[in-house]
Amino acid sequence: MSSRRAFLARTAALGMGAAVALPAVAEAAPAAAAAPPDVDVEPRPEARGDLTELTVAEAATLIRRGRLDPADLLAAYLERIDAFDGTYQAFNLVRRDAAAAEARAAARRRPRTPLHGIPLAIKDNYFTAGVPTTANSFLFAGFVPPWNATAVARLTAAGGIVLGKTQMGPLATTRATTPSGEVTTVNAWAPARPEVDPGGSSTGSATAVAGRMATSAIGTQTGGSITAPSNAQNLTGLKPTMGRVSLHGIVPLSYTRDHPGPLARDALDAAIMLAVMAGPDPEDPRTLGLPRVPDLVTAATPVRSRGRVRLRWPTRVGVIPGYAASPARTAFLDTLADIPGVTLVDVPLPEEWELLTGAVFNNVRLPERSEPFLPQLASDLRGFGVSVLGWLQGALLGADEFLIGQRAKLRLLERVLEDVFDRCDVVVQTGPVPFDILGLPELGLPIGFTAEGLPTGTILGGQPYAEDRLLAVAAAYQAVTDWHHRRPADPTPTARRRPSSPRLDALDVLDSMQ
Repeated sequence: MSSRRAFLARTAALGMGAAVALPAVAEAAPAAAAAPPDVDVEPRPEARGDLTELTVAEAATLIRRGRLDPADLLAAYLERIDAFDGTYQAFNLVRRDAAAAEARAAARRRPRTPLHGIPLAIKDNYFTAGVPTTANSFLFAGFVPPWNATAVARLTAAGGIVLGKTQMGPLATTRATTPSGEVTTVNAWAPARPEVDPGGSSTGSATAVAGRMATSAIGTQTGGSITAPSNAQNLTGLKPTMGRVSLHGIVPLSYTRDHPGPLARDALDAAIMLAVMAGPDPEDPRTLGLPRVPDLVTAATPVRSRGRVRLRWPTRVGVIPGYAASPARTAFLDTLADIPGVTLVDVPLPEEWELLTGAVFNNVRLPERSEPFLPQLASDLRGFGVSVLGWLQGALLGADEFLIGQRAKLRLLERVLEDVFDRCDVVVQTGPVPFDILGLPELGLPIGFTAEGLPTGTILGGQPYAEDRLLAVAAAYQAVTDWHHRRPADPTPTARRRPSSPRLDALDVLDSMQ
C-alpha cells in the first residue's frame, strides 16, 4: 500500500477512534530519545561576536570543536532574558539555576548530538518534570508533572537544556493572553505595539527565539499555532505529519489535529529538532506503524554544484490559484524558479474547497477539545476565559455532526492527495487550515518584510511523511536569501517582573474576569 493510501486509511481509523475514545491527560512515563546525525556549520561573522546569534547548527559545531562552553551560551541567553523579557513576556518560568547546573554538566561531557548544551524554550502545554505546567489555565494551577512529555524527554536526552516554559494562548486557543483576553506576549518585531499579531498559540516560543532568548523552541499546532507565529516573527516552523511526533504528555486540544513541532531560526535547525522529537512511542498509538523518519538533517543541508545552490531532489512546487497576490509572494516564486531542480506548476483547488475548509467544517474539531474537560465545563466555566463559548459549543455538538465532519475530512483528504499531489510534490499555501485538518506536514518560512518592517512568510504543504521534501525546498531557498538571518532591534531594557506566583492561579483569573 502506498504512503498516500496508508495515510488515508489511518486518518479514517483515527477519526473513528476519536469518536469513541478521546484522550485524557497522560499518566505514564514516556519513551526514550533518538539521536540525529552530527552537523558541521561554520558560524556566520555576525554570530561570532554575539552567542545569541548562533543557530543550533552553528552552536553545535563550536561546542563539538571545544570552542564554546555551554555554560557561556546559557549565560548569554539569561542576560537577554533579564534585560528584555520584561517587555517581550515570552517566558512564564525560567529554570535559571537548574539550567545553569545542566549547562555546566554538559561542558564536562563529550557531545553526542547537535543539541548537546543547547538552551531550548518549551511551550507550557508540554509536561516538564518538576516544573509547573498549566497550559495557561487555572484548571492546571499547581500541577507539577513528575516526568517529561515524550518530546521533551527526547530533547533533553539528546543534551538539550530546558531554559524555561513559554507563554501561550489559554489552553492553546489564541495568541498568548490572560484568560480574560489581556495581551501578554508581544511580537519581537514590534514590542511597543501589542496590537501587532505575534501569532499563536505558540506565541511565547516564537518570541523567545525571535528575541534571541533561546536558540530554538517547541510548540504545538492545531490551527496554525506553529506556522502562524513563525511567519509573524521571521522563523522557520515545522508542523510534521500527524503521528510523526508523540503527543504523549501534552495537554490535549484535538485528538486528530494536535501536532508537536519546532520553531527554529532556519530549516536546518528545524530538522535537527524534529529528528530528535520524531519516532514511534508506545504511549501514543498514532506514532506506531508509520514509514521511517527520513534523514531530515541531510535533507535540510543545502546542496551546491558548480558554484550554485540546487535542490536535493527534482521537485514540482504547486502554486494554487490566487497565491501570488503580494510582491513578497511573487518574489518568492521567482527565486524558487531560479533554483535548479525546482519546477513551478499551477495546481487547481479541489471542488468544494471553500465548503470543506470553511469555518463550519473547521468547527467539527470542537467536541474533541471539549471532551477531556467535560467535568470542568459542568462545574466552573471561569477557567476557560474568553474562549468559553467555543468550549461549550464543542460540548453541545452531537455525534452526528462530528461523524459528518470526519467523513467530510476524508473527502477533502482524497481530493488533496489526488487533485493536488498528483500534479506536484510540494504546494505553496495561503493558510494552514486545510493541512491542519488533514494532518499533512507544513513548513512556515520567512520570505520578506512589509512596508512597516514586519516579517512576512509563507507556508509549504507536503505529502504524508514527506517532511524531508519540505525541508529541502526551504533549505535551498534560504541558501540563496537572507531573510531568515535578519533579527529585530532590541527593545528598551525593562526589569523582569517577578510575580509571587510564576503563572496565573484561580484567584488571578477570578479577579481578571470581574
